[in-house]
Amino acid sequence: MNTNMKDKIKMSIAIAVLSIIIGIVFIIVLQYQIEGEKNMPYKLSKITVISTAEGVQNQENTEETAKWNLKINQNNDIYFFIDENGEYAKNKIIDSVTIKNIQVTKSPAKGKVKAIMPSRTEGRTFTEDESYIIEDKLEYVGGKASNLKTLEIGNKGGSAAIRISNTDIAKLVSDTDEEIVHDGKLITKTGATLEEIKFRVSFNLVIKIDKINYKARIDLDLPYGDICTDGKASYEITDMKDIVFKRENNNIFKQISW
Repeated sequence: MNTNMKDKIKMSIAIAVLSIIIGIVFIIVLQYQIEGEKNMPYKLSKITVISTAEGVQNQENTEETAKWNLKINQNNDIYFFIDENGEYAKNKIIDSVTIKNIQVTKSPAKGKVKAIMPSRTEGRTFTEDESYIIEDKLEYVGGKASNLKTLEIGNKGGSAAIRISNTDIAKLVSDTDEEIVHDGKLITKTGATLEEIKFRVSFNLVIKIDKINYKARIDLDLPYGDICTDGKASYEITDMKDIVFKRENNNIFKQISW
């Protein structure tokens, strides 16, 4: 076999090997984009959504003399539960949990959607106060235990919360009601419908573990359930197959063992 033929065979083998390597890398990257992290030290185990409504005093119309002069807000309290993932959590701690890049991807026909952080007021997890509106992001820092009022999450697992509120969907002015029950049935009293207040929100949930950010995009249709009839509805999400976490810098090549 002459030298030229040997060189051609070597070149063919080199190209074949390189093609196989590129193919393997492509498959790994594609699989990561679809499935994300499979063995995070901590996992999002549950999301709980509680939907209802409440009336707050209408400060815009102070001349109104009716017994009840309220603006109606439709509230959705969202709780995230993060737990250790077996042996993968060994010697690992949660640095922080952040909710950011909050977007209303489908707007309601009535009302204005706002993201609200927990309040520091005793007795209430969330309150109607402009100072608690989230402009950029909501961050919980890892601590010994979860505490919504101090914005801390247990560094070995815990919970965090945010309120997504559709504010000022309608006004309720009444002299005939002896008392007002603050729930979703208030919406029906104003003449608004469930379809008019439905919306969709999307946001990033970032879990920072030992200085590594794991990010997932979460989409929610709100409010949950027929709160106009039932007053209040709650929902638990435990199937996380559609919530895919990836490293925020997405440097998959550092994770490949050759």
